Amino acid sequence: MSTPYGIPEAPEVLDRREGPYGEVVLRRHGDLLQIIANGCFLMDTSDGRSERLLVDAALAALDPEVADPSVLIGGLGVGFSLTHAAGQERWGRITVVEREPAVIGWHRSGPLAELSGAALADPRTEIVEQDVIAYVNETSDTFDALCLDIDNGPDWTVDEGNEGLYSPDGLAACARVLKPRGVLAVWSAKPSPEFEGTLRNAGFRQVRTEEIPVARGVPDVVHIGVRPG
Repeated sequence: MSTPYGIPEAPEVLDRREGPYGEVVLRRHGDLLQIIANGCFLMDTSDGRSERLLVDAALAALDPEVADPSVLIGGLGVGFSLTHAAGQERWGRITVVEREPAVIGWHRSGPLAELSGAALADPRTEIVEQDVIAYVNETSDTFDALCLDIDNGPDWTVDEGNEGLYSPDGLAACARVLKPRGVLAVWSAKPSPEFEGTLRNAGFRQVRTEEIPVARGVPDVVHIGVRPG
């Protein structure tokens, strides 16, 4: 959206809150909704292809004989991954772990509800307010797939606390919550050959990277690994 003189209008702040990990802001810029954390742009509603790939790649890597597979989605964001998973009949239980109460609120009764309302109302969906790193280390539950989208990726984290998730110890925790032959899918803003090696060294099999084609620039990717069973 632009002014009559062709100058883009400034984003409109819809909500600003101090959360447990700093300031989070929801903005509207033209037709887009944007989430900003501690002054750093995280995501918006402009595309969603890579977030949907995160779910599709995990589902495709699962053993087709697994009935009603359960999925843990790490990070609610603008809701692309949750909405896509809820739109697929094959998934059974869908658990979303999100650490920011403001983000959960924007989906339940705020501007993001128009995108995710149906998915939140789906009886398969459960929202857990917790840091996903703490969750995978503490939960006794297990899942057939783990889809992680909590930062910009293993080589470029906004929150230093998220770096541990991509480490050998973090991947061991992820493997702990996966059932045998369960699938780990990790979103990243750019390819990371080093992380592929870390996945293999952590014991994951069938490691590969799927890219989202872009006209120019570095593509978003999803790193895939399968826990042995």
